[in-house]
Order: sequence, then C-alpha cells, then structure tokens
Amino acid sequence: MGSPLVHVCVLGALLFVGVILRTRVQLLKTFFIPASLIAGLLGLVLGPYGLKVIPDEMIATFAMLPPILITVVFAPMLMGMRLPKLKNVGGMVGPQLLFGYIGDFLLIAAPLLITGLVIAPLWGANEMFGTLIEIGWPGGHGTAGGMAEVFTELGWEDGGPLGLTAATIGLFIGIIVGMIIINNGVRKGHTLILKPDHGVQRGDKPDLVPKAKQSVGSHITVNKEVVEPLAYHFGLIACAVLVGAVLLYGLESLSGLNLPLFPMAMVGGLIVQFTISKTQYADSVDSGSLSLIQGLALELLIVSAITTIKVPVVIAFAVPLLLVSLVSLAVLLFHFHFLGPRLFKTQWFEHSIVNFGALAGVTAVGLMLLRTVDPEMKTDAAKAYAMRAPFLSPIIGGGLLTSVLPILVINYGAVTIGLVFLAASGALVVLAKLFGFWHPPQS
Repeated sequence: MGSPLVHVCVLGALLFVGVILRTRVQLLKTFFIPASLIAGLLGLVLGPYGLKVIPDEMIATFAMLPPILITVVFAPMLMGMRLPKLKNVGGMVGPQLLFGYIGDFLLIAAPLLITGLVIAPLWGANEMFGTLIEIGWPGGHGTAGGMAEVFTELGWEDGGPLGLTAATIGLFIGIIVGMIIINNGVRKGHTLILKPDHGVQRGDKPDLVPKAKQSVGSHITVNKEVVEPLAYHFGLIACAVLVGAVLLYGLESLSGLNLPLFPMAMVGGLIVQFTISKTQYADSVDSGSLSLIQGLALELLIVSAITTIKVPVVIAFAVPLLLVSLVSLAVLLFHFHFLGPRLFKTQWFEHSIVNFGALAGVTAVGLMLLRTVDPEMKTDAAKAYAMRAPFLSPIIGGGLLTSVLPILVINYGAVTIGLVFLAASGALVVLAKLFGFWHPPQS
C-alpha cells in the first residue's frame, strides 16, 4: 500500500462511495450534502482518529495534496472568461456587488474582534482564529483545505483542521438556517415568486442526469491529432502556475513575506489569458474544459483535506469555534434582514437569499436557496449574482484578500484588522447611498 498511485486511487474510491451514499441516503439528499464532503467524513472515520483502517502513510500522502490542488483550482479562475463592462451592468450588479463585499467584510470584522477581545485572552487561541469564518464559510472546504499550508507556514498548524470544521459548520448553517429564513419569508409575503399556498420546494433536479438530458461539459477546440483537448488545457493551467511562481518569487523577494502560491497562480492565469487572447490561439481556450480540470481538483482537495483533519484540535477549540460561529450567524442575519431590503429596490428577498447561502456555505448553497424561492429563475437575482462574480470572486471568499488575511493579522493584530474591515463595511454603506443604491426598506 506504499505507492502514491494507490493512495490517490483510494481517494477516488472514497469519492465514488460518497456519490453512492449521496444518491441513496434520503437524509443526505434532503440537506444537499455534497459527495466530496461525505467522502471526506468517511475517510475521517476510517483514519487514525477513527477505525484506523487508512494507514498513516496514506494519510501523509493525502495531507500533501491540498496545497497542490488548490493551486490547480485557482489558476484557471480568470481564464476563458470575459469581464462584463461595468457601465453596461452597473445598475444591476452594483447592489449585488456592494451587498457581497459588505457581507464578507462583516464576516472578517466580527470574528476578528471577538477573537482579539474574548477568544484569544480566554482560550489562548492564535489571533488567526478570527480568519477561519471568512476562509471557511464563503471560501468553503476547498479554500480552507488550501489555506492549511499557509497557517502551517505562519506557525499555526491548528488552523487547517479548524478551518475545515468551520467550513462544515457554515455549510449546515447555510442550508438549515437558509431554509428557515425562506419559510419565514414566504409566510410574511417577502418572496416574489413563491407564495404561501405553493409550499417550499427545493427543485427536482435528479442526482443522476438521464441520458436524454445530459449536456456537454466542454468543447473540442484543438484537433485531437495535435493533442488531447483536456491535456492542452492542463498545459494552459501549468503555464499559469509557472507564471504565478515567478510572480511569487519576485513578490516575496521584495516584501520579505512568506506568501501562498495559489492567488499568484490566479494572476498568472489572467496573464496567460491576456497573452493568448492576442494570438491565433485565442479561440482555443474553452472555459468548460478548464472547469472540468478545476472541478476534479476541487473534489479531490475536499476529500483529502477532510480526511486528514486532526480531531483532537477540533475538540480542544469546540467552544470558541461555536462562539465565533454564533456571532457570525448573527452578523449574517443582520446583513440579510437590515441591508437586503435597503440595498435592493425590488426582489430584495431573492437577491439577499442567494448571498446568505453563499456567505455561509459557498455559491452552491446560495444557488440552491435561490432555486427554492425562484425555481424557474424568473427574478433578476441569478443573473445579477452571476454578473457580479468576476468583480468579487477573485478578491474575497477564497480570493486574493482571503489568502493574505492571516498575514495581515500576524502583522497588525486581530482587533486592528477587525476595526479596519468594520470601517470598510461602513464606508461601503456610505458609497451605496452616494451612488443611489440605498432605498427605503422593501416589503
């Protein structure tokens, strides 16, 4: 069992079992638990803190994968896409963009302040503890797993398992509390499409897509006689990573800081995209092919990261993690109920609920909640949310800012950074008023 190939195959087998469990166990279907999370929890049960079926040697291989896989996930993030022009979409995107940034900044500010003022003094926790919510909730398991190496390099090995645990808490909060908010919103008449006599539905998308309804995930943009198209796109991702590595070397040399590779790989992807767009190869970049490679890396990242969680660390910090999660939930509820009706002139509930789900449990949860209240996507919420993504996703919720947040806390302290982002949230509210995006509360 010493071959790394065998170790990776075990990872794939866990994912396959996760898919079977997800499609057959009704409770898992009801709460939309992804197969990768199920597989990771199964691996955790079979690992050294559970049944001890998975040997330590294999766990060591799994532990090496997240920093590599997170780089593959981020490298193509700005490749194969065109940024919408702000002047054409400002009226629709503006409120979504402000709402998203304010929510994320509050999820940075509140946990950092509670950490610096309460958790660090009482429990002796590292002040980077306050970054776990922004990393694990909007960032998700993928970002949390990828940031484990960053925490380790900054001298806080406990950050990895705690980040993954925070991500799991956020996922359940997004789904369970999100459904409670929706039921309450329907009763009070806040939803535009879904009415009290309709009942809350969660969509009817099958787990296994019938052959007649299967769609094409990618396009063949290079003749197979030249190269396999997926291999070609992997080459583009590899170039992005290499450009990112060069940028990282230069940035670290200038700043003296120890920075992660994955955000620089994303910048490298933008450079590769810009360069190739000026050549005859411009049309050979297929976003679907890049997404397939990106998706594979993300699923394996989640399984490997969760399987290697250090359970004793999670148990030791269970109370402060619960405290910071409750504070963060309160912040999200304030963000939803107070800012939503004021930032969105119409359809405020639909626009707000997709953000609530994404801020607590990543984009997939946000879209699931939106489909619950707007099954046929008749409102503008999905379109506005998608159009704002290029201006938000590369920065927060697993983007550039997320990657440097622990470094900022190390250098300036949790309370200082918390106050900075609290002030930034207030500044964005002022900006919303100046640009005419602030309205009387909508019913």
